[in-house]
Amino acid sequence: MNGPRKAGPGRVRIIGGSLRNSRLEVPDVPGLRPTAERVRETLFNWLAPVIEGMDCLDLCAGTGALGIEALSRGAASVQFVERDARAAQALRANLVRLKADQAPVNVTDAGSFLQPAARAHDLVFLDPPFALDLWAALAGQLERGGWLAARAWIYVESPRAVVPDLPPTWQLHREGHAGEVRFALYRRALPLS
Repeated sequence: MNGPRKAGPGRVRIIGGSLRNSRLEVPDVPGLRPTAERVRETLFNWLAPVIEGMDCLDLCAGTGALGIEALSRGAASVQFVERDARAAQALRANLVRLKADQAPVNVTDAGSFLQPAARAHDLVFLDPPFALDLWAALAGQLERGGWLAARAWIYVESPRAVVPDLPPTWQLHREGHAGEVRFALYRRALPLS
């Protein structure tokens, strides 16, 4: 589904890896906007050479399709963050059904989750609700708070016409468009000291 519209209840399909063709139940939650299959396919084609063994963080997880796709394709771990209790409950149920229930689901908003001490991640999915305009704030917290490994990858999804204001250490690797959505993969590059 593309764009910042409400997604009706339904299913999302995992498209690759060990959980290929598994279906995720999608609850009827206002603003829930699962990343489209073709976008996920493109993203994980970009990540194919590096995804194995990655430690991932799925902020504003929604259905968890991005994080579960990462697990399916060989990521070592995924930590999910979802503020809506119904979406988080559905995500937990999907993880249990897929026998991936070792992946924690944190029921809180992303900004609060990023406040305490951090553990660096190799890959972060940053796909907040479009209407809340949280890209710059969450990116700043990720960058300053120790949430990113030195050469971390960061996936950012936004409206087609919006290029979020992101830290200068995030260098654009690849980008694409699908309908009303812009999707981009960044690589963190720390300045030489």
